[in-house]
Amino acid sequence: MKFGLRHRLSLLVIGMTAGTLLVAGVTLVQEVHYHFAMYQEQYGVDPNLPGLIAHLEQALLPSILWTLAAVAAFGALVGLYAAKRLSAPLADMKRAAEQITQGNLSVRIRAAGRDELAELGRALNMLAERLEEQERLRVAMTQDIAHELRTPLATLKSHLQAMLDGIWHPTPERLRSCYEEAERLAALVADLEQLAEMDSPDFRLDPKPENLRTLVEQSVERVLAAFREKGVRLAVDADSPAETCVDRDRFIQIMINLLTNALKFTPPGGSVDIRLHDEPDAVRLIVRDTGVGIAPEHIPHVFERFYRADPSRSRKTGGSGLGLAIVKKLVDAHGGSIRLDSAPGRGTAVTVRLPKAGAAGGKS
Repeated sequence: MKFGLRHRLSLLVIGMTAGTLLVAGVTLVQEVHYHFAMYQEQYGVDPNLPGLIAHLEQALLPSILWTLAAVAAFGALVGLYAAKRLSAPLADMKRAAEQITQGNLSVRIRAAGRDELAELGRALNMLAERLEEQERLRVAMTQDIAHELRTPLATLKSHLQAMLDGIWHPTPERLRSCYEEAERLAALVADLEQLAEMDSPDFRLDPKPENLRTLVEQSVERVLAAFREKGVRLAVDADSPAETCVDRDRFIQIMINLLTNALKFTPPGGSVDIRLHDEPDAVRLIVRDTGVGIAPEHIPHVFERFYRADPSRSRKTGGSGLGLAIVKKLVDAHGGSIRLDSAPGRGTAVTVRLPKAGAAGGKS
């Protein structure tokens, strides 16, 4: 026969009650004998005393036994009730955990009160919510990856098939088109690899004291040609060296992703301004563009993977939708924060705040 938690708790409470009553009963009988013996020593032996002692013992022993039996019965009832109350929420949690392991992530536990069991129930509910959200993101990410891969692969396949069938001649323009699609696939795979690396528990930064103004200027040099080609002005305003501990390569990656994203959505003739402010306990970086802007309902989702404020935007002009997700991961790893402010037609401003040296809380 399998004894569950409820039965074990009941037996434990009943056993403790019975043991306590047994000790109390034996102690009471011994105390009675002890005090009768003391009385005989102090006042002598009365001829009627042995009969009186026997009578008292005969009256006392059944009373003690009945009292013990009544208290034991009461303790058993209390034990059963307490065991039921204690084991019921644990049994509910067990059933909920079994359903979660079977894939039913919508199950929730009724957790009322402020005791440890209620806190455990709420923690299990939070775990189920997180797992449900992760599953939703996993499904969405799988669909997004398939969607991202489908377009360039379909283009490559159709172009190559046309060339193999002799419908098209492999001209430099058509080969360049195939090459661009392959480049987009390679870039997407590289972004996914970076996100997977950042999600890994082994991901570590290599923070060292750096002059952020110098790193910003180096980042600008790498993308300046693309800005000039599109006709977008790029300006830097740094009021101090703004020194702090960062991973040099990762910070440059943050800058290039932010600048590339700003360039995509800024029309020719527009501008992108970079401002670097040295604060007492942090360094604040602002990248502001005069692009198309983002509607308020899209702002909370811009750091999600594959998210686009304009789903109809083509992959050629809209990118993979992973740039800002990578930026947020890197900023979080530095112990910093990132915020995006935007409005349709008025441009976008991305603010990154990195703690000063010694205040960083990211991975290292």
